[in-house]
Amino acid sequence: MSQALRQLQLLFDLVRRPGKPARVRQIQLTGGILSYQLLRARRRTIALHVDAGGIEARAPRWATVAEIEAFIRAKERWIRRRQAEPRLRAFVWDAGAKLPWLGRPVTLNLQTMDNRVRIEGDRLEVGLADGADVRERVLAWIRGQALATFQERIAALSRPLDLCVSGVRLSNAKTRWGSCSADGRVRLNWRLMLLPPHLIDYVIAHELAHRRELNHSARFWVIVSRLYPEHRAARRELNALARDLPEL
Repeated sequence: MSQALRQLQLLFDLVRRPGKPARVRQIQLTGGILSYQLLRARRRTIALHVDAGGIEARAPRWATVAEIEAFIRAKERWIRRRQAEPRLRAFVWDAGAKLPWLGRPVTLNLQTMDNRVRIEGDRLEVGLADGADVRERVLAWIRGQALATFQERIAALSRPLDLCVSGVRLSNAKTRWGSCSADGRVRLNWRLMLLPPHLIDYVIAHELAHRRELNHSARFWVIVSRLYPEHRAARRELNALARDLPEL
C-alpha cells in the first residue's frame, strides 16, 4: 500500500473547513460519475474526505490531476462505503442528556448557582448563572480539559524514547484524530476526550512515532509498537467507537 493510501488510516467523516476555495471536478468511476472538490494545500500526500455534502480531495500543489484521480479510482470502494454510512447524530444540549466522557456516559445537570463546569460522579454539572449557552460553555470546558490531558500524556509517553515535541495544540477540523508536523508540533482532536483514555494514548503514540518517521513505513510501526504495544487492537476499537460518537 502506498504512503498516500496509508494517509487515510485515521480519517473520519467531516464537514469541510470554511474559507478555503475548492474547484469542483468530475471523474468517471466504475459506479458512475463522481463529483468532487479539489483543494490544493501545503501537504505531502493526497487525502480524501467524505461528508453528506460531497467529496473533497486535498492534494499537494505538485500533484497532477491524473495522479489525484488515479488515487480516487483506487479508493472508489472506500468512498462508496463512506457515503453509505449513517451520519453522526446531533447531540441535544438538554438537562438529562448523556454525553460520552473518557469512554463513559455522564448526565448533563444544568444549574444556575455558579458558572463552573465540573464532573461530579456520573454527572456533568454545568453552571449557567450568567445565562451562557450550554453548548458553548461545555465545549470550552472540554477543550481546556483536553489540552491539559494531552500535554500530560505526551510528556509521559514521549519519555521512554526521549522524543521531543515543540508544541501541543488542539484540532477542531474534524478531519483527523491527530497530526505531527516536521517541526515537532503535535495537534490532537479535542473530541478524543469522548473516548476511553487508552485510545487517547494510542493516538498520541501514533503521532509521537512521527517524530522519528514522517511516514507510515515499517520503521514507523516499530516505533508505535514500542510506545503502545496493543496498537492494532486500539485502532480497531477507535474506528468502531468513532462511528457512534455524537456531533457536538
